[in-house]
Formats: sequence, structure tokens, C-alpha cells
Amino acid sequence: MAITDYDTPRRTVGDIDEDSLEELQARRAAAQSPLVDVDETEAIEGFELPGADLSNEELTMSVVPILADEFRCSRCFLVHHRSQRTIDRNNRDICTECA
Repeated sequence: MAITDYDTPRRTVGDIDEDSLEELQARRAAAQSPLVDVDETEAIEGFELPGADLSNEELTMSVVPILADEFRCSRCFLVHHRSQRTIDRNNRDICTECA
């Protein structure tokens, strides 16, 4: 990604037309530097492969079943309070956000 300094003064159309071919080629070569400054260990730390083995992991949250005054939306599958319940054309429970 090219770095742009927005604080530098802008050039006029006349200045751009006067640039020499060598100057333009030097600027292009500088912008397309093949060197990338990336810390490989930092990039790998946050990367997790799909299908990683999670068999040693334990559930750290307690799961509470749906209460009597709650319902599960048939579109977004989230649990909402019954005050947000509406019924769609197919007679299914949906929340007011999905309606």
C-alpha cells in the first residue's frame, strides 16, 4: 500500500507536465519496493487453521435454557424477550428486528 503524505503542498498541472521521464521512473521504482516489513511471528500468532483440534477445550460459560418469557426467532435464531415477538406470514415466531 502506498503511503501518501497529505500535508505536502499540491502540485499544479503545469508542474506535473514538466516532470522528466527519468524522475517519473525513479518515483515508480521507489513506490514498488519489493521489501515488505512484516514480523512473521506476529502474523502467525493470531492465525488459526480451520478445523483445528479443540477436543481439549472446556466450556467456560454456563448455558441457560430458554425461559418462559423468551422465544427463539426463526430468522436470526437469537433468543429475545416475548415483548419483541411478532408472527410472520408463515405463522412462525420472529423478532421485531427481523420483521
